[in-house]
Amino acid sequence: MPDFLNVQQLACERDDRWLFQQLSFQANPGDIWQVEGPNGSGKTTLLRILAGLLAPQMGEVLWQGKPIQQLRASFQQSLLYVGHQVGVKAHLTPIENLTWYLGFYGDVSNQSIMEALAQVGLTGYEDVLCHHLSAGQLRRVALARLQLAIQPLWILDEPFTAIDKSGVAELEQLLLQKAKEGKAIILTTHHQLDLEYHHLNRLSLLDFLAH
Repeated sequence: MPDFLNVQQLACERDDRWLFQQLSFQANPGDIWQVEGPNGSGKTTLLRILAGLLAPQMGEVLWQGKPIQQLRASFQQSLLYVGHQVGVKAHLTPIENLTWYLGFYGDVSNQSIMEALAQVGLTGYEDVLCHHLSAGQLRRVALARLQLAIQPLWILDEPFTAIDKSGVAELEQLLLQKAKEGKAIILTTHHQLDLEYHHLNRLSLLDFLAH
């Protein structure tokens, strides 16, 4: 069976500067990959390339053995991408946001959505318009997707931003649980993951600087 995600010899240039070159790795079911590097090293750019939102100058990203450009529709159906922007619609409530978002992937019960919001600490805020919520609460609305997501590949850009200490611990355990269930997870974070897990890998962009 072809690898889930196979990244081959990626190179990316920005503002006449190579962010990384000859970057290769494989993400398979059960893997957690933490992308590391200082600010400006290209972490977000790499995730956007992996999600098919940007094209690299060189190299390619394969999904189940084929370039993602050839499988765009099925690849996007298989992908959960949470970027820097929370992607929450301010004029909708948390329930309405999740109903709208998850509707792309099939029917999800209202009870399941309520339980997901409770798990991220938003009990009592389910019907509040999101423009009344704090930055941390908006991030929790976005992270509630993870409680319900069925996609096998997760790409998460700084998912721990704007959540408190208890929320960090809960999210770590959720990522661990989902990886053990067979998700492949790629994320960036300045937070040091506190996970005892033999499929936790670290990818430092400093190892792929142009020489």
